[in-house]
Amino acid sequence: MREPALADRPVTFADYAERARAVLAPDVWDYVAGGGAYEVTLAANRSALDRVAVLPRVLRGREAVDTGVRLLGESYALPVGVAPMAYQRLVHPDGEVGLAAAAGAAGVPFVASTLSSTPIEQITATGAPVWFQLYWLREQALVRDLLDRVVAAGCRALVVTVDVPVLGRRPRDLRNAFRLPADVVAANLPYGRDTLAHTGVPGESAIAAHTDASFESALRWADLAWLREHVDLPLVVKGVLDPRDAVEAVRIGADAVVVSNHGGRQLDGAPASVTMLPEVVDAVGDRCQVLLDSGVRGGTDVLRALALGAAGVLVGRPLLWALAVGGQRGAQDALALLAAEVRDALTLAGCADTAAAGGLRTLTVG
Repeated sequence: MREPALADRPVTFADYAERARAVLAPDVWDYVAGGGAYEVTLAANRSALDRVAVLPRVLRGREAVDTGVRLLGESYALPVGVAPMAYQRLVHPDGEVGLAAAAGAAGVPFVASTLSSTPIEQITATGAPVWFQLYWLREQALVRDLLDRVVAAGCRALVVTVDVPVLGRRPRDLRNAFRLPADVVAANLPYGRDTLAHTGVPGESAIAAHTDASFESALRWADLAWLREHVDLPLVVKGVLDPRDAVEAVRIGADAVVVSNHGGRQLDGAPASVTMLPEVVDAVGDRCQVLLDSGVRGGTDVLRALALGAAGVLVGRPLLWALAVGGQRGAQDALALLAAEVRDALTLAGCADTAAAGGLRTLTVG
């Protein structure tokens, strides 16, 4: 592929989104970009972040800043991880391998989805620091087998998604009768080629049908307690909005919680993730780390999250857009852009490092 001239390269994540929309099939764009029901929460994620103003400090006497952070006991180059996203080969043949390799080059963790379109063993073979996101399957034996593979593959943490008892109703996918193409499968599942995910029915989503048939809808805290006891990896609970659930996650031994509304793709009308972030941080104190997910679109958002008490953020759709535009190289460029934005935001806020950002004041405006 021809290397783009410097003038042609995206300079914001919005540029990647615009270019991705031009190259992706309309139904694939809708699958990635869409939200649940009337997309109220999808929009709220962005508007709530834009209402967070960070009060900068001046005359701090630093020429360079340290963007590094420790997450789950390991050091990373940025307070950023790649959010778990399903079926990445939908947007580019490089898929999860390309995005994981880009994350490794950037020095940030890649969270591999249970519904990856590439087996977990191939993803960890990139050498990237990989966390594994678990959807609880209906068959307990399959959960155990998958966990054994995750540990054997060298994953560094386990991220359990808890906000999908069923897949949220997504009108864009229903209108498109969205289904997976034959060459994109749930590669970590023995029934990844299940015809449910590949059979289009007018007015229905094949993805939703496959998910609802595959996942356990009655997950309980006792299941996570069992997981904590049997898997010797850092445990992250993703999909927490209510501080009471964050406290319960700490009680069963979680090392981190992710404040997330699933990118606005589950309960429509739920609050923006950043709205609940301060309450969750206050509820758990220093007993576990707190990450923010949903709506993050650049370095300023990372600064906002740190100022509100988060240890870091997960970035999702923007990196899929970059993958769609340029494969692994596109994702690498996007992560380099994000790193530059984080450095710039910290510098302009008067912070010597990411820890200092936690001492900044924030205001809600608008």
